[in-house]
Amino acid sequence: MSQMTQTLTTTPPTEELVVPFHCDRCGALAKVRVVLPSGSDLVFCGHHAREYEDKLRALAADIIETDGEARVHS
Repeated sequence: MSQMTQTLTTTPPTEELVVPFHCDRCGALAKVRVVLPSGSDLVFCGHHAREYEDKLRALAADIIETDGEARVHS
């Protein structure tokens, strides 16, 4: 029997989304990249970015629109 080792990967740290990512919540084209304080990131469509914005602010996350313009800084 073989064992598998799990590996956690993250998106390389860039200021913009450079390839078409899809929302982690619904699968729509991502408009916003969220960088969490831990360094992990999430991507959201505009709808879900707005829905979760208050919670993300409370986490001191950076919210970066696909055009590279930061909306929230930690």
